[in-house]
Amino acid sequence: MYKKAVAISSALLLSACSTMTSNEAAMQNHSKVEQSDILQVNESALQHHHWVLTQIDGKPLTVNEHFNAPTLEVGEKMAANGSAGCNNFFGQSELDGNNFRIEQIGATMKMCPDDVMLTEMLYLKSLAQWNQLTLTANEMQLKNAEHTLTFTLKDWVN
Repeated sequence: MYKKAVAISSALLLSACSTMTSNEAAMQNHSKVEQSDILQVNESALQHHHWVLTQIDGKPLTVNEHFNAPTLEVGEKMAANGSAGCNNFFGQSELDGNNFRIEQIGATMKMCPDDVMLTEMLYLKSLAQWNQLTLTANEMQLKNAEHTLTFTLKDWVN
C-alpha cells in the first residue's frame, strides 16, 4: 500500500511540474502568433501611421482623465511628431536595421500633473535612445536597456 501511494504521489508531482495552466498555454500560443506576424522593418513600414502608446514595460498605460495617451507618427523623410501626453514633440527619427530612435527632439513646454509629466519624461527619454523595433500589422514595440514601449496602430480615418 505504501509503495502504491508513493508511486501515485510521484506521478502526480511530476505531471504537475510538466503541465501548463491554460493561461500559460494561451500566453505561449499568443507569443507564437506574434512571432509569425512580425513585419520587416523599413522606412515605408513606419511612415504615415498613427501609433498610440498602450503599455510601458508590459503594464497597461494609465491615462489621466483630462489627457490623452502619448502618440507617435513618422512622416516623409522620417520626420517624427506626436504627443508625449502633455506636450507635443517633433524630431528626426533614424532607422538602422531594426533599431530606431528620434534625434533632436523638441517639445512644447506646458506644465501638467506630476503623473503625466513622469510618463512624458520616460517616453521622450526612451524615444531619444536606440530601441530595438518590432513591428506587426497592428502593434509596434520599442525596447531599450531601460524600458519597453508598446504601441497600437490607430490610423486616422476619414
